[in-house]
Amino acid sequence: MIIILIQALVLYAVSWLFWRTFFAKSALANIPGPAPKSLWKGAFPQVFNVNAWDFHREMAEKYGSVIKIKALFGENQLYVFDPKAMHHIIVKDQHIYEETSAFLEGNKLIFGHGLLSTLDEQHRKQRKMLNPVFSIAHMRGMNAFTAKVNDGPQEIDVLSWMTRTALELIGQSGLGYSFDSLTEGGIPHPYSTSTKQLIPSTFKFFFLRTYFLSTLFRRFVVDLLPWKSLHDLRDIIDVLHNTSVEIFESKKKALKEGDEAVATQIGQGKDILSILMRANMRASKEDSLTQEELLAQMSTLTFAATDTTSSALSRTLLLLATHQHVQDKLREEIRQARKQHNSDLDYDDLVSLPYLDASAEKALGCQYPPVSFVSRTTRQDVVLPLSKPIKGIDGQEIHEIPIPNNTNVVVGILEANRNPDIWGPDSHEWKPERWLNPLPDTVAAAHVPGIYSHLMTFIGGGRACIGFKFSQLEMKVVLSLLIDSFRFSPSDKEIFWQMNAISSPTLAKLRTDTHSQLPLIVERAA
Repeated sequence: MIIILIQALVLYAVSWLFWRTFFAKSALANIPGPAPKSLWKGAFPQVFNVNAWDFHREMAEKYGSVIKIKALFGENQLYVFDPKAMHHIIVKDQHIYEETSAFLEGNKLIFGHGLLSTLDEQHRKQRKMLNPVFSIAHMRGMNAFTAKVNDGPQEIDVLSWMTRTALELIGQSGLGYSFDSLTEGGIPHPYSTSTKQLIPSTFKFFFLRTYFLSTLFRRFVVDLLPWKSLHDLRDIIDVLHNTSVEIFESKKKALKEGDEAVATQIGQGKDILSILMRANMRASKEDSLTQEELLAQMSTLTFAATDTTSSALSRTLLLLATHQHVQDKLREEIRQARKQHNSDLDYDDLVSLPYLDASAEKALGCQYPPVSFVSRTTRQDVVLPLSKPIKGIDGQEIHEIPIPNNTNVVVGILEANRNPDIWGPDSHEWKPERWLNPLPDTVAAAHVPGIYSHLMTFIGGGRACIGFKFSQLEMKVVLSLLIDSFRFSPSDKEIFWQMNAISSPTLAKLRTDTHSQLPLIVERAA
């Protein structure tokens, strides 16, 4: 069986090389970009690896906002953060620039037929069903973080707590289910551990997923191959799936038994999943989702709400730990607001705190978005216009780029968010004050197609993050509680952030390890 797989891969590679070398000539050949270091993988390993932060920045500074990336056997891909080009990719021509086949199939294997693995009418139907229930109104009144520190400063793995907290928040408000009591010494739910292991584990296979997913990543093939990393990934996915099935079946049983049974569950039927299931029961046959789709939505939204939010919260706490004056100013704002309202801060109070908004959301998203890039594939030949011309390899100015069908286009979220042409020469600096003053005229003039604050953090168009308001409020709830009560400082351990599909921290000495962690010194705030 293994020999057959190897023969298939070799045949595919040789065929691809022959076609690309002798038949596939395009205008992309004239786009500047980094020289490939490998005939086999091109510049792929330089662009997509956990230590690629400096490479992305240097690539953007050297080549500008449209860059050619050489991939498998010389295949041309584009890396883009030009505002006008992004508008066409993400919004205007989004039906042409669809998710890559590897992304869709990979998410289908992990989560099922959910928002991250569907296209066209099926995707629109799912968003139509989810949009009304995925509302920040369902976050009102949530206040769930009870972890305590002992007397005196101590080192705590903040990432572990943020993951447990984010999972519990989406568990209670999204699923009507409690994963974790959030008590000191409590054992994290296996779902929490698996969530933080999933992206680092899948990123190990990024190249193989991109080109050989349909051959390699099948259950019977995975079981046969003597490959520990692949088996670990399989086991992680099993934990996520089995947990989702257990929760879904419990919810379905309660709904069938009636209001009395629902009332005994966490959330009392007001959670997102219960609302979604009721809405699905009332929907027409054309608009309703299958049980498989409902289960996939549940798995997709739970994972997305946990991993990206815990990453963003952890990064924010690390930044506050290394910028004590910002932490002090934020704590003062929170305490003044509590004093003014003489109570815990509700939804309206939280969203009206300007420094919390600036430091927790906008400044973070600008310099450190949890997702650094997304990929799209053209589904037909298309012309991509640019905000400003680039100079081709032949020395001629290029104002628009003809892109062939089936070309991968990487949207550089990180580079778009810190583009000095838009944000100015200090665009790489984390400055919450930036958002408390009028932004440069270039920001509004750029017409960045992101759905939030001229940033691409939550993307835009029909595949924008459906839960971005939920995520924003979740972060503010947690930070307002933590910063009021605790002071965070750096530990003596050097931290390295891996540039995975979703960035994750680990110890610098373990920078390629899949065990994510963020040790910080935590003490009670005076």
